[in-house]
Amino acid sequence: MRYSSCPELVARGKAPAPALSASGATPITTLPGVGPVLAEKLAARGLLTLQDLWLHLPRQYEDRTALVPIRSLQAGTAVQVEGRVEAVERGFRYRPMLRVALGDDSRATLVLRFFHFRAQQVAQFSPGVRVRAYGTPRPGQHGLEMVHPSYRILGDGKHALGDALDPVYPDIEGIGSANLRRLIGLALEHLPDAASLELLPADALTQLRLPGMREALLTLHRPPADADVGALQTGLHPAQRRLALEELLAHQLSLRRQRIAMQQQGARPLTGKGRLVERLRKQLPFKLTAAQQRVYAQVRDDLALPRPMLRLVQGDVGSGKTVVAAMAALLAVEEGRQAALMAPTELLAEQHLGNLRAWLEPLGVRVCWLAGKVTGKARVAALADVASGAAQVVVGTHALMQESVAFHDLALAIVDEQHRFGVHQRLALRDKGREGNGLPHQLVMTATPIPRTLAMSAYADLDVSAIDELPPGRTPVTTIALAAERRPELVERIRAACAEGRQAYWVCTLIDDSDEVVAQAAQSTFEALQLALPELRIGMVHGRQKAAEKQATMRGFKQNELDLLVATTVIEVGVDVPNASLMVIENAERLGLAQLHQLRGRVGRGSAASSCVLLYQAPLSAMARERLDTLRRTNDGFEIAEKDLQLRGPGELLGTRQTGLANFRLADLARDADLLPQVHALADRLLLESPDIAERIVMRWVGGAARYASA
Repeated sequence: MRYSSCPELVARGKAPAPALSASGATPITTLPGVGPVLAEKLAARGLLTLQDLWLHLPRQYEDRTALVPIRSLQAGTAVQVEGRVEAVERGFRYRPMLRVALGDDSRATLVLRFFHFRAQQVAQFSPGVRVRAYGTPRPGQHGLEMVHPSYRILGDGKHALGDALDPVYPDIEGIGSANLRRLIGLALEHLPDAASLELLPADALTQLRLPGMREALLTLHRPPADADVGALQTGLHPAQRRLALEELLAHQLSLRRQRIAMQQQGARPLTGKGRLVERLRKQLPFKLTAAQQRVYAQVRDDLALPRPMLRLVQGDVGSGKTVVAAMAALLAVEEGRQAALMAPTELLAEQHLGNLRAWLEPLGVRVCWLAGKVTGKARVAALADVASGAAQVVVGTHALMQESVAFHDLALAIVDEQHRFGVHQRLALRDKGREGNGLPHQLVMTATPIPRTLAMSAYADLDVSAIDELPPGRTPVTTIALAAERRPELVERIRAACAEGRQAYWVCTLIDDSDEVVAQAAQSTFEALQLALPELRIGMVHGRQKAAEKQATMRGFKQNELDLLVATTVIEVGVDVPNASLMVIENAERLGLAQLHQLRGRVGRGSAASSCVLLYQAPLSAMARERLDTLRRTNDGFEIAEKDLQLRGPGELLGTRQTGLANFRLADLARDADLLPQVHALADRLLLESPDIAERIVMRWVGGAARYASA
């Protein structure tokens, strides 16, 4: 059903639509047919107002304006076909399945395959019935097939084709696609005029050759028959670019406004002489790199200001971020105040604890440990030390944010691998140091280098520093990719490496074997390697083990009591074993670039030549092949991060499922990167000249999520 107009309302003598403010804040419940049950389902997806429906944009488009002969179909190209049912087969191999053979005048056959169907559907497909179906053909056992196409049963009369492209919206549980299209169509009837709806300066749109907001919305929801389908499907249509520009601007403004608001709250500056830092630098067994010194100077300058530091320190695996954090913590300690370092896992937190104790305790600085496994009297004592200030530097996991934890005077909150924490958690640690209107300084660290595109948009509330230089003595890791059938060669390579006194990792992506995913589980790999390499000392670590068991195994590996460690990706961060020079990553095609690079960073931490073997199951998809080729070509984490952004988008890098902010409706940071300079210029202009317009743009796109932008 097309919904460019609603003549049925006029025919029934309905009153005209109520007047609506340009903000679109009218509740969805004002639309005909939206009762409490339907409203609740819409609200579960964040759709509360008419404006929310305007911005519930199609995820793709179906071209139902033409029919394609079955003989002319090409695999991978979505089309509409029409034919008569030639045969119906209902079977059960691994699961229920319905196959419908469809033929047309081109004397070719297409199979429609369904895995989810009802008995009534089977009855519909009797031989001779005319069917019109839309879907994407793909190669099947008996020629081309469409899996779960959309279709309708036709009578013997003439049936007109569509006169325009059909939008396909993101699914909403409990609401059929036809009903959703109806609601969006009704909401569009309430669109204000172009002048009332527009929030962006006309000259900016003219410069970028983009349409206004009203025209863009109507084009996307009601694309004309002659619209550029290719541009719409790839997100490059001017109407989509127009909305992407405003959405990116809304997030930029939200972050910048949050930063301004936070800095207005102020913070107590840390202006000590840095004597403890100098003592630390003299006793370190290594010399700081130029990059570490540069980033520390940036941090020190921030801490000396009467506003909260908001700085992200990014650096490749092993670049030395922890020592920069330690020096920042000493600036707080020197003034009699506290610093806290929070890490997402006990493994990583313990790694930091070991380093900080080794570096700081010889200086007379007391480092306290607070994690979930610290219980009983030990926990009571730790909480008392934190509350009294006796604990000068506190290291821990999520346990640092519990209500029972009260700091004496928290001056600096350090969060490692910040994207692994939820927004509420990061805010909770920051608020531990709130003092009147003042806030503690914040330093966040990540070993996942952030592409410049992502840093410009997602971290607009933070100053970004990069430790882009590895410490001397680190050797580049040689990376190769091998098909799984060459596993025996790898086993022999491990035998030879361990015989020379080296250690090795074998990383698996699952704990238990799975029938659904072709992957070697850690348990079965561990047992197989024990049989193949009886002379080696082999241990196993995975996420389901008890913390004590896991830590004991890791400690044994680090102390060279084990030759080979079979592990899941739990070892991705926080494991530093310089003697380990060989890593095998099983089913490497299943992991993203950033995670593969993090894992590879566990070797090459000493002076010995190190290797990483990416073991894959053939055949490789095009994307998997590109990922593995990138890993083989470069060790540069920043280059890898840029490629990862291109291949997978920003979601994994940002942890967007947790932020509630960076989960864009339409914008794509990789695709729309060229818009970011204009976004920055517009943000500067609006904050200076039209703060009220900036507020409206933020509320249109971000709404309540803005509260968490600065976390």
